[in-house]
Amino acid sequence: MPLSEDVQVLETSKGLVGALQGAAGGPSQFRPAHARGRLYTGTFTPTPTASSLSRAPHFTSPSTRLTLRFSSSTGIPTIPDTEPTANPRGLALRFHLPNLPNGHRHHTDIILHSTPSFPTRTGAEFLELLKLLGGGDKGSIDAFLGAHPETQRFLQTPKPSPESFVTERYFGVNAYYLVDSEGKRTAIRYRVVPASGEVRHLSSEDLEKKDRDYLFAELPRRLEAQGPVELVLQAQVAAVGDVVDDATVVWPEEREIVELGRVRIEKAVEEEESLKEQKRVIFDPIPRVEGVEPSADPLLEVRANVYLISGRQRRQAE
Repeated sequence: MPLSEDVQVLETSKGLVGALQGAAGGPSQFRPAHARGRLYTGTFTPTPTASSLSRAPHFTSPSTRLTLRFSSSTGIPTIPDTEPTANPRGLALRFHLPNLPNGHRHHTDIILHSTPSFPTRTGAEFLELLKLLGGGDKGSIDAFLGAHPETQRFLQTPKPSPESFVTERYFGVNAYYLVDSEGKRTAIRYRVVPASGEVRHLSSEDLEKKDRDYLFAELPRRLEAQGPVELVLQAQVAAVGDVVDDATVVWPEEREIVELGRVRIEKAVEEEESLKEQKRVIFDPIPRVEGVEPSADPLLEVRANVYLISGRQRRQAE
């Protein structure tokens, strides 16, 4: 994927990478956000509903090979699982599609977090917020929050720690369009939920009793003991009039939810190999595949450039 040709987007993205790295004190061989993570392999099996909404290959093929990454927030690669700022947790799905005619590998990604919104509408506003937080001027921070109630709302939203990575609910904060074989576009936001439908979090008292690595240790043990674990990929469907270009706006819960398919987590990538591969893999919030289109959300291009800039840094550091 190429860097943006928009100078402002590119400068904002570079600024965000620098600000996030500065806040975490993290070296460039790790992600500036969600630095701590582990890779898993699995399979995605779509529903008939998915193929009726989108002609994308991962929604129309019988199954598609997956790489998954569960992660914790911040750019600190050693952040304890018990640290409150490790929330929200992240989940990235990479769908490995058939190779292109020139032999290049082909894939598309879905990136989700355990909160249903983003703190700011634009990358420039997020960069401004990070700089204010880094400066520590309470008056300036309060002024920003007063002018941006959506940011205040995000900061005040509870972010409890999950019992397991697979008992959490994950949200795609950006909207996309699923495009069917006739060209009909349906505005959606992705969700991933436990197959049981049961989301389980820890109380503050129970969290205090947990080991610092409880989350990252639990899932590999679960897979070894119980075998594959299933999650459900869903789409929340926008209604007429819903805002589709602002990740700070949460759609009402009464909006239709449809099941797009099953995410089967089969195996944890060996820890050493996972650490090595994470330095190379660059997830992309822009689909770049026929059958799924990005919305006009201004965060999408900035996020794609932040991931690409920091990904190139990781590869160079390697």
